[in-house]
Amino acid sequence: MTPDLQTSEPASSGTEIDVEASPPDGSSAPGTNRLQTFFLGGLFIFATLAALRYASAIVLPVVVAMMLKLLLQPVVRFFQLARLPASLAALVVILFAVGSLAGVVAALSVPASSWAAKLPEGVPRLEARLMALKSPIQALQNLIQATERIASSPSPDALVVSTQPDLGLAGALVAGTQAVADGLLTMIIVLYFLLASSDVFLRRLVEVLPRFADKRQAVEITSQIEADISSYLVTITGMNAAVGIATAIAMRFSGLDDPLLWGTTAFLLNYVPILGPLTGIVIFLLAGMLTIDGLGAAFLPAGLFALIHIVEGELVTPMLLARRFTVNPVLLILSLVFWYWMWGVPGAILAMPVLAVTKIVCDRVESLRPLGHFLEG
Repeated sequence: MTPDLQTSEPASSGTEIDVEASPPDGSSAPGTNRLQTFFLGGLFIFATLAALRYASAIVLPVVVAMMLKLLLQPVVRFFQLARLPASLAALVVILFAVGSLAGVVAALSVPASSWAAKLPEGVPRLEARLMALKSPIQALQNLIQATERIASSPSPDALVVSTQPDLGLAGALVAGTQAVADGLLTMIIVLYFLLASSDVFLRRLVEVLPRFADKRQAVEITSQIEADISSYLVTITGMNAAVGIATAIAMRFSGLDDPLLWGTTAFLLNYVPILGPLTGIVIFLLAGMLTIDGLGAAFLPAGLFALIHIVEGELVTPMLLARRFTVNPVLLILSLVFWYWMWGVPGAILAMPVLAVTKIVCDRVESLRPLGHFLEG
């Protein structure tokens, strides 16, 4: 009996060791927890991006209003120093901005209409000047037409169900105009309340945070974002205005009519880094070939615009923004492509400010500083 008792004691002790080494019921290993956190974070990011794309009609005007708030907030504060209430100051600033925009649109409507009328009769002239590219263009057109025929011809087993009527070009224009008008109205309303409320959101955030260190960090991050993005937007707007004026003078010198139209076009395109100036070169090249006699003179508008952009983009703007905004150019291109895919042209315009805001936040948060260093140029 004694040997049997001695043999059972080590077995029971070994069983106790195994039970202690195993994780408790319902728990997971640390590696499994990290893997679950990684996948859940990835799903959350994808869900957020899908929501931003699906709800772009609401989200995009709000984001634009927040960026314009950073641009116009110094003007509102200037009026507040003159004893003007914040609500009235915001109303004055928005009315002035909307009135200026309406005046510019009214001034550009006549030259834009005249250029639109020139396009049908100018296309044969453009084709004659592009005779060397006629064969590749014709081959591309044939390929596109063949693809359209294949895509438009239904298979015998396919059942085509049309859920929406074909509105045609006029219907598409009306729908697009209504969408733009709705977005502008939403943006103006949100912008007014953001300007009128001033720092209410920041004060409420500081009141909610539990620790004093968190309160101070929130104030520092918000102040840094407002200062840097406001400086960026003001600097870029001033440089784009200078580019627009220089382009208007250059187009007048090169022989293109309506310099105000071309100056405004250059001003707007310069808000989109890299892709905007490239688009401008193509536009001025086509405009020159449509209206100016002589092949060399037709290339002059595009050449002058490219020269203006090189001086502005490679010399002046880097000197003004290099200390605050040094962003990796590869990430900037990827940001442009991504936000253009998300929100179209407004997304491409917002790509650089969004990237700058992300870098500022990463530089101020300890755990995100490696990402901020990665974003730096």
